[in-house]
Amino acid sequence: MRFVVRFLGFLFTVGTIMFLVGVAGVAGGIWYFSRDLPDYSQLQDYEPPVMTRVHAADGALLGEYSKERRLYLPIQAVPKLVTNAFLAAEDKNFYEHGGIDFTGMARAVVAYVQNLGSNKRPQGASTITQQVAKNFLLTNEVSFTRKIKEALLAMRIERAYSKDRILELYLNEIYLGLGAYGIAAASLVYFDKSVNELTVAEAAYLAALPKAPGTLHPVRNRDRSVERRNYVIDRLLENGWIKQADAEKSRKEPLIVASRSNAAHTFAGEYFAEEVRRDIFERYGEKKLYEGGLSVRTTLDPKLQVMARKTVAAGLVNFDEAQGWRGAMSKLDISGDWGVKLAEIRSLSDISPWRMAVVLETSDQSARIGFQPGRELGGAISKERQTGLITLDGVRWAKPVAAAVRGKPATASVSQILSPGDVIYADPLFDKDGKMVEGQYRLRQIPEVSGAMVAMDPLTGRVVAMVGGFSFDQSQFNRATQAYRQPGSTFKPLVYSAAIDNGYTPATIMIDGPIEIDQGQGNGVWRPDNFSVGSYKGPITLRDALKQSLNTVTVRLAQDVGMPLIGEYAKRFGVYEELPNYLSYSLGAGETTVMRMVTAYSMFANGGRRVKPTLIDRIQDRYGRTIFRHDQRECRGCDAPGGWKNQPEPQLVDRREQVLDSLTAYQITSMLESVVQGGTATILREVGKPIAGKTGTTSDGKDVWFVGFSPDLVVGLYMGYDKPRSLGRSAQGGRIAAPIAKDFMKLALADKPPTPFKVPPGIRLVRIDSKSGMRPAPGDTGRTVLEAFKPGTAPPENYMPAAAVGVVEGDGRVPQGYPPEAASIQGGSPDAGSIMRPGTGRIY
Repeated sequence: MRFVVRFLGFLFTVGTIMFLVGVAGVAGGIWYFSRDLPDYSQLQDYEPPVMTRVHAADGALLGEYSKERRLYLPIQAVPKLVTNAFLAAEDKNFYEHGGIDFTGMARAVVAYVQNLGSNKRPQGASTITQQVAKNFLLTNEVSFTRKIKEALLAMRIERAYSKDRILELYLNEIYLGLGAYGIAAASLVYFDKSVNELTVAEAAYLAALPKAPGTLHPVRNRDRSVERRNYVIDRLLENGWIKQADAEKSRKEPLIVASRSNAAHTFAGEYFAEEVRRDIFERYGEKKLYEGGLSVRTTLDPKLQVMARKTVAAGLVNFDEAQGWRGAMSKLDISGDWGVKLAEIRSLSDISPWRMAVVLETSDQSARIGFQPGRELGGAISKERQTGLITLDGVRWAKPVAAAVRGKPATASVSQILSPGDVIYADPLFDKDGKMVEGQYRLRQIPEVSGAMVAMDPLTGRVVAMVGGFSFDQSQFNRATQAYRQPGSTFKPLVYSAAIDNGYTPATIMIDGPIEIDQGQGNGVWRPDNFSVGSYKGPITLRDALKQSLNTVTVRLAQDVGMPLIGEYAKRFGVYEELPNYLSYSLGAGETTVMRMVTAYSMFANGGRRVKPTLIDRIQDRYGRTIFRHDQRECRGCDAPGGWKNQPEPQLVDRREQVLDSLTAYQITSMLESVVQGGTATILREVGKPIAGKTGTTSDGKDVWFVGFSPDLVVGLYMGYDKPRSLGRSAQGGRIAAPIAKDFMKLALADKPPTPFKVPPGIRLVRIDSKSGMRPAPGDTGRTVLEAFKPGTAPPENYMPAAAVGVVEGDGRVPQGYPPEAASIQGGSPDAGSIMRPGTGRIY
């Protein structure tokens, strides 16, 4: 008995010693592994990289920019179905354990022992808390050391943070494949839905992804993905989180994903979105753009943007097709599976409804074509093959270039234009009534000519639409903001503004006739001429000179006003930074952008106020704080505590600079209305609304322009080749650019009332003779016009010219080169609407 007692005492002593040694070992191990544990307190202020989202003015998503596609979602905003799905898949005892699931760990140890020597990856037993510790504070190293550190950190995290906070960190940090981090981004990427819209099957699939997001690809490994999804559905049912009927229905659902592109999401808004991206990058830098979670509200009007895109594209295509068919893009061997070969050729993704196709066979009356097959989410080429017919009606425009130049008859057969193997573009064919002809298509070609358009609100500078070229996928060069081109005659209103601000009136008589300028320093003599070479009008009012875009009058005006003053106006309006003191620059010989010209014309439209163009209304940080706002006007009385109490209406205080006298701005606007009513832009009359504007054509017809406006919309565009060359001998802004502007403005202003331009206080409207610029003779109404004058500048009521104002040399002869109607002056005085050069005897 004594031996038994001693033996039991010995066992107790040994056990105690072993226990103490074990405790000491565990304590030592904890101390050892705790020495260099990361500071878990950083989780308190964790700010994950979050994508920047850009929205149009109506809230539609325009673009997303990120390195990790993530939208941070507070746990309170996560539906219970989604959290339950992830708990079922990853850690069903999450709300019960203290950071470590010992049952799961024992199961993992058993599996590890069983798999020794099999080279299989050890089975994980990590709780969600452990995964948070690993993802945020540790590495993905597969080792016992990392697992021990992970467990220690998990217990500390559980003591420091609530379960909901830990789950929130996990659901927003976890990688779920296809570049998506967190459940909010993954929901958009896989299903194009918010998390609140997910079905049981969709939530279960997302919950299945953390184990192996690369392996569970919804297309490449569809069967395995469905199997894992259904496993999560079973766990949801087992835990009582869904009903039996919901589980059975969800298991039968096909796994269908609708992958969301990371590019611009608003059709035709690619150039605009890229311009906004560059703007944010310049303001805040790369990190803020791609990781800062900014919310950007832009000025883009999606409806106007689509109108602008379609009208510009149609204008470019129509001009290009008139030049003739340049031939197929490339040649393809159509033996075997032509679809696979065609799919390897890069096609433009943003020119819908155009589609790339290959010609399979041809005859005189038609050609059978096969369309480029699409690609599935995994990148595999679709097995579907679509074909169609291009009939004779679809190629009638496609005369060879040489034949188009010579004006030969339309194409007589399809086989003249197309042959098997030709790679082309085609889009649906429409009949004369605008109905699509089933199964028939029209031949298309990517235009060589390019151009750009900007539409702006003149009161605020908000850019509501922008087109930077035919296809962003073809060229990301934004011709609206980056292409510096000669504006031609669209610059002339700035010359006239400088003149009218300095004593001229729209009724001032100038001479349209030959002029020679000695350029000095051996540069020879410059003889500017009008578009119609050798054709002159003689004495003419400034209004009619601008209406008919007469170059010689503009040069004389610039010569009298002085190029330094005109350069100051050009800088004030933002057209040029510095304008050389050469008279040729008064005709638009400098280089500027569409955006700058539209901004300048906005100042005519708004009464001369400074306009700063913007594509962004407001920027908010990830917490919803506004960090940028474009509109700096003060709104007095907009804050009304306690509601409406019969106080005065709020007032907007506009402190923007007055860059042009408001009276001058109206006079220029009125003169530009004449350009539309009876000048070089008469096609704009079809809009049926008050429109003012100016056409422009550069030397040799390399660029054609139109810039114009209604009271609340300014539109500017140019067309030209990227490597400048002539658009043709007959190229004019009024024939090529103005019709495109007309098509756009007709759509954009369709629902707007025909509001006339506002006449500012101080303007006096006086009826004058449109030829002499003086008061008309009694009863003479044949050629009168209602002219706008500043106070004290109208022709005197008691003065009547004895004869037509003209031009005379000192000896009374009409100078050589002037028309007969440039008659000698029989009466009048130089200051009554005319300008006399001292010592010359000429009235200009």
